[in-house]
Amino acid sequence: MPFVTRKSLLSLTLLLLAAIMAAGLFVWSGIYNIGADDTHTKPVYAVLQALRQKSIAHHARGLEVPDLTDAGLIRSGAGNYDAMCTGCHLAPGSAETELSKGLYPVPPNFSKLTPNDPAHDFWVIKHGIKASGMPAWGKSMEDQYIWGMVAFLQQMPKLDANQYRALVATSGGHSHGGGETSGHHHEGGEAGNHHDEEDGHNEEKAMDAHMHKGEPGNASGKQAAVSTPAGTTHVHADGKTHLHAAPQTQNAAVPPSSSSGPAGADEPAAAPQAPVKPASHDDGHTHQH
Repeated sequence: MPFVTRKSLLSLTLLLLAAIMAAGLFVWSGIYNIGADDTHTKPVYAVLQALRQKSIAHHARGLEVPDLTDAGLIRSGAGNYDAMCTGCHLAPGSAETELSKGLYPVPPNFSKLTPNDPAHDFWVIKHGIKASGMPAWGKSMEDQYIWGMVAFLQQMPKLDANQYRALVATSGGHSHGGGETSGHHHEGGEAGNHHDEEDGHNEEKAMDAHMHKGEPGNASGKQAAVSTPAGTTHVHADGKTHLHAAPQTQNAAVPPSSSSGPAGADEPAAAPQAPVKPASHDDGHTHQH
């Protein structure tokens, strides 16, 4: 007598269809609480945890791990970790943040955990994890900078708060070859922001355009020259001007003094005109008013 009969096969098919329909109705009903402030049920969490671990292990297999004891690599990772990861994964001596308390699954505090397998960490940092809050940093970071973060993660549990801050201070800060979303770091560790500089330049250009509206050259974008008694003002394409002082000459309206001519004796000499003082701006350019 065969083990699988037509009747048993039909029964299994009907059971499978019933299970699929029940799952579909469960999803369609919306009764499962998907909110991050409510934990998964134990069966759901167990399935998701197993799926995550097996998937990472499978895809990280065969990754070639560089020398993670390189001091430069560790310093690079410290600066990027401090700028990109502490909001969720914290740092030595830091308290919980709004993100670390609000995310679910709860982000691990790497300052207190035994380091994972380096290949595991690299894959997660580069590719992220779906529906967990962990982004795929590989979209903005090259592999060498990701390995720097992995190298730092291997060392961070050994650091106290002072050692952590000291290591971050010696790093290049948030610097990974492009794609950074906050201010950039200058030499000496001083942070700056191009947006602030550009805003200042734009405001200055707008003021120049307003002050010199109607002068030749501003509309066409070409240089123009405006002659005045004080000199010649050159207007450049960016709206800025330079004043070239006029050579000292005698006033044509006042004849040269002469002791022999009656005109020099009878007509009073006209008072010399005061030179027009050019306005000086903070950027070193002068503007004739």
